[in-house]
Amino acid sequence: MGDSFKARTLKRKNVKGLALNSAGPKAGSNPSHGDAQIPGAIGNSDSNRTDTLEIGLEFKLDLRSEDLVVMKELGAGNGGTVSKVMHASTKVIMARKIIRVDAKENVRKQILRELQVGHDCNSPYIVTFYGAFQNEARDIVLCMEYMDCGSLDRVSKDFGPVRVDVLGKIAESILGGLVYLYEAHRIMHRDIKPSNVLLNSRGNIKLCDFGVATETVNSIADTFVGTSTYMAPERIQGGAYTVRSDVWSVGLTIMELAVGRFPFDATDSAAGDRASAGPMGILDLLQQIVHEPAPKLPKSDAFPPILDDFVAKCLLKKSEERPTPRELY
Repeated sequence: MGDSFKARTLKRKNVKGLALNSAGPKAGSNPSHGDAQIPGAIGNSDSNRTDTLEIGLEFKLDLRSEDLVVMKELGAGNGGTVSKVMHASTKVIMARKIIRVDAKENVRKQILRELQVGHDCNSPYIVTFYGAFQNEARDIVLCMEYMDCGSLDRVSKDFGPVRVDVLGKIAESILGGLVYLYEAHRIMHRDIKPSNVLLNSRGNIKLCDFGVATETVNSIADTFVGTSTYMAPERIQGGAYTVRSDVWSVGLTIMELAVGRFPFDATDSAAGDRASAGPMGILDLLQQIVHEPAPKLPKSDAFPPILDDFVAKCLLKKSEERPTPRELY
């Protein structure tokens, strides 16, 4: 199985030698078959409107709650809900994320303004963002590209460890998205984890939920547990966040997909189990991430040295020793 990670029919390798599948679709290609979609577009600069559409599209979609027909509920939690919806007048299929935010109006407006960066993105590795607005309950509503196969977190739970050749495709897509976000927009993702990497039935793998605004929303609407377990040691300790902090999260994500469980938590493999462990259990886990040696892939013929080397470089404890996404890509 180790040979499956080596490129025979694959068309490219990154500079560190990690074999990767051929590049994803070029920007502007249709996201999926059967569902109407709109490609990414350039947003306008009007940030004063928060009651209807906050971020404009050149396609002139008027995003309002009453125009979004719910087709399927995709998930729910303490922080909000995610649904598959159809924009009634255009028949565009979207994923709608409603986030319950208990914050002052000026904080909500700031979140909506910061979400503009998602609308400005145009990359095959970034989920297309259609717009954000506040509904009548003053919840924040995000509308984005619908990825019909869900998140890598769900795929891993349903099917177990991911094949090594597929890990190459996943690594390429995540790194491609990180390189694009930083080089085109000078932003870092800040929240890489399996549940924020989505895929569709065409084999496209894309990042979602990135940037300062998402971190702000998470800090208000979600528990600290949700994202902290994928944080780099320097972030847990309150140090400076850099692109190398995202690389740590990439390493944990790839390793988790390879072995089928969260690398630092040998007793509770599911995120829900980690959350239910209680505050002391979480604090112990964060202490482990900061002070204990980084996890390593198990010795197995299933994991070739090139994969082991990739994960080890991502999980270097000192941030200055880690490569950047560009150096890995």
